[in-house]
Amino acid sequence: MTFFVYFITSQTNKKKISYVGYTNNLKRRILLHNSGKGAKFTKGRKWKLVYYKEYKTKKKAMIEENKLKKDYKFRKFLKEEY
Repeated sequence: MTFFVYFITSQTNKKKISYVGYTNNLKRRILLHNSGKGAKFTKGRKWKLVYYKEYKTKKKAMIEENKLKKDYKFRKFLKEEY
């Protein structure tokens, strides 16, 4: 089974916000976020997939998700580019 680490963004009135997560079904997970059934933080917003990367194990995906959450420089770059 493959897992994905993903980065999504949403535009609020004044700024762009982002969310990082992991899943084994990327398309379904993005649909859940946009339908208000995703993570609590993502409810009520329209999300756009900006970045994702595939991993072979859940453990590796979780480790990389944590790294991406802490990599503020790369997240800032992604938010500004997309």
